[in-house]
Amino acid sequence: MNWPANTPQSPDDVAAGIVVAEDFERFEQRNDVFTRAFWDERIRSKQTDEFFNSYRMEAAPRRGEGFNQRDFALRNASWLISDIISDRGGDEGKREGFQASIGHDTPVAPDQVEVDDPAAQSAEIKRIAKFFGAELCGITAYDQRWTYATRVDTRDMSAAPNDVEATSVIVLGHQMDADLTQTYPSALAGAATGREYSHEASIVMQVAAYIRNLGYEATASMNDTGLVIPYALQAGLGEYARNQLVITPEFGPRLRFSKIYTTIPLQHDTPKKYGVAEVCNICTRCADACPVKALPFDAPKAGGNQSSIKGVVKWTSDAEKCFGYWAKLASDCAICMRVCPFNRDYSKASNRWWLKLALSPFRKLALWLDDKSERAKRKKPRDWWAGETK
Repeated sequence: MNWPANTPQSPDDVAAGIVVAEDFERFEQRNDVFTRAFWDERIRSKQTDEFFNSYRMEAAPRRGEGFNQRDFALRNASWLISDIISDRGGDEGKREGFQASIGHDTPVAPDQVEVDDPAAQSAEIKRIAKFFGAELCGITAYDQRWTYATRVDTRDMSAAPNDVEATSVIVLGHQMDADLTQTYPSALAGAATGREYSHEASIVMQVAAYIRNLGYEATASMNDTGLVIPYALQAGLGEYARNQLVITPEFGPRLRFSKIYTTIPLQHDTPKKYGVAEVCNICTRCADACPVKALPFDAPKAGGNQSSIKGVVKWTSDAEKCFGYWAKLASDCAICMRVCPFNRDYSKASNRWWLKLALSPFRKLALWLDDKSERAKRKKPRDWWAGETK
């Protein structure tokens, strides 16, 4: 559906760096490139089928370092918990966590805990999220623009209703393993992605269950129901980058995000501008490193392709090229994450110093220092295995 053309930019939009154009339309989940691989003959191929089958070891692993059976075995094992959750609801056309929200495993308690102080309740939720294992937690208002206009019925890949009951969205951040991500592109590196999908499935379900036990609606969500990046920006967790990732001051781009739609009264966080966009304006390392040139070299703009949201001014990838390369590898690729100058260990004082420099007017010096450091160099999968064995 078209969003009302007269809808003005809100102050939070501006603060979050979100620019919505007059022709904005809510996204149809059926058009995301992974879902298109099941129904769109322009995307689906023998390679894409083998890509999905490789996660069940139904396709022979590629030969070569980082793509042998041991690498695929670790990657696929890392996805196990997420796979168990996503396999639920198939008879109803729901792939939970991907094409449908995660079903309630506990009911909403009939008696509500009274919330007199939304700020205190927000602090409590953040503490609970940390207790269950989330590295980051931010809270923002529910925004219908980011809810998929329709979800996907996985029985025939048709559009299905996508209803949401919420006043707030809790956004959780889950850090990917730094050493594994340095081995991208490889099936071994895919274990960093899968591990966090499994972690976030557990964490988001537990936090949602806690809220339901307080007597309020809470729906656990991963890649389903709506876009998470705008919510992460609105919740002040980070800033959008050229590589299509959210850059956070704690972990750079090395995060996965999940979310909870809820009705419990909460105080909302505010967006923050860190200065990431100013770095991305002069840095094209991710676009330079992309093997299929799927990332943009130019300025943010509205438009894109079938698998990108219409009417949002931003850096947009060529999803078809990107996923085509994934299919060729039979695993995910995050070279753009590995080479990003913000991909650092910020527990180290030297990297915190570098971040301060990068977010200052001396950002060109920071980028020069990053190039000299060889921080972005790919780690050989054999070295990761050797290190773990020792």
